[in-house]
Amino acid sequence: MSSVMLGLAAANVAGVPAGTWLGQQLGWRSAYWAVVGIAALTIVAILVVVPSSPGRPDASMRAELGALRRPQVLLTLGLATVGFGGLFAMYSYIAPTVTDVTGMSAGFVPVVLLAFGVGGLLGTALGGRLADRALFPSLVGATVSTGVLLALMLVGSLQAVTLIANVFLVAASASTMVVLLQLRLMEVAGEAQMLGAALNHSALNAANALGAWLGGLVIAAGWGYRAPSGVGAGLAVLGLGFLLASAVLRRRELSAR
Repeated sequence: MSSVMLGLAAANVAGVPAGTWLGQQLGWRSAYWAVVGIAALTIVAILVVVPSSPGRPDASMRAELGALRRPQVLLTLGLATVGFGGLFAMYSYIAPTVTDVTGMSAGFVPVVLLAFGVGGLLGTALGGRLADRALFPSLVGATVSTGVLLALMLVGSLQAVTLIANVFLVAASASTMVVLLQLRLMEVAGEAQMLGAALNHSALNAANALGAWLGGLVIAAGWGYRAPSGVGAGLAVLGLGFLLASAVLRRRELSAR
């Protein structure tokens, strides 16, 4: 699973910094035209290279949606939405953080985004290995480390070197968390593993909206561009509440057998 998700991480390494640089050099429309060209090439590659895969005749919408009746699925989705939202609270405002807090020029933003992408690549590869050893404890550890690293951004963002190091580590920890969340959802979804896998990305999109919104609120309140990182750390702590509830529920399930 982590090998498949390495594609997304690799896209962050190359695509986000390159898109930012293109926008700065040739205007924001150029990045979108580049995406159109890459998407067209991707479609051709899929048609030529990816083999046809038959569907599951025994699968049904009712059976898949049955996963939403499972408390462990809902708790994991809560963690993905709230706990992972902390990353987006920070990341959504990384550009003004670089220019207004760290004091670097706009040209330094792609460098920071590259560090984020490389960290994500490392974290995605690490997530698969950790899941093989101990999925749930690793998910707890990744959530804790993401929260701690987001809190450190409050001071790490003051200097260029510490900002790059902090962003790299946050990305590595959060990307590890993404892989672990994906596998956790597939584990607790029962027979509805396809929906469980899809719901992870739905929850992460909700996390994107939640984190960016809360980060924007504290900025609008006049607390500055470092404040979203503090919000992110708080969201990670709230995410631990979902993990605690999940662990308690699991213990009760085992005791009832």
